[in-house]
Amino acid sequence: MAKTVGVAKKTMDRSRRQQRGFSLLEVVISMAVLTVGLVSLLGVFGMAMAASQTSQEDMIAKQLANESLEGVVTARNTAQAQWDSIQNASNGGIFLDGFQPIYLAGGDGILGTADDVTTGQYQTLVGPGVDGIYGTADDEQQRLTNYQRQIQILPVVDNNGQIVASLRSINVTVQYNTPRMRTPKTYVLTSLISQYR
Repeated sequence: MAKTVGVAKKTMDRSRRQQRGFSLLEVVISMAVLTVGLVSLLGVFGMAMAASQTSQEDMIAKQLANESLEGVVTARNTAQAQWDSIQNASNGGIFLDGFQPIYLAGGDGILGTADDVTTGQYQTLVGPGVDGIYGTADDEQQRLTNYQRQIQILPVVDNNGQIVASLRSINVTVQYNTPRMRTPKTYVLTSLISQYR
């Protein structure tokens, strides 16, 4: 019987060692690792929220830049503006230098020219209201006072340093502020325009 008690005691001691719990140090270390992981996850979540909140402003900036570039190309294609006038005002053209407010197109119908200022009206973004349908009384209108646009038209130089008279570079830069950023964001669209349609 003594032998049986000794074997039972050894078996019990072995099972106690195998069933030992976590030490306090192991629990503290695991909590620290878990905390670092959760804080990182919250940081990523915060960045995703900020990015989704500025995505509408980014899309508007992209569309404004595309609209300006298309306006220059359309003016050339319809002969509304002669090739010599498709330059900045400082070079004898019709497009204003520097950043300008986003006004509606003036009498000439071309965005970014001197007569836009005479309209005195900012471009407006119209979205569907609560009912989700455009053209109803609850449509939401957002004046684009937060945006500025610069249309820069530059000569193109070939490999020998000679100006290519039939080709120009167009850089459209839209600058805007977002609620979360202290410095303005910019969207730049660069393209070439040829004298030939």
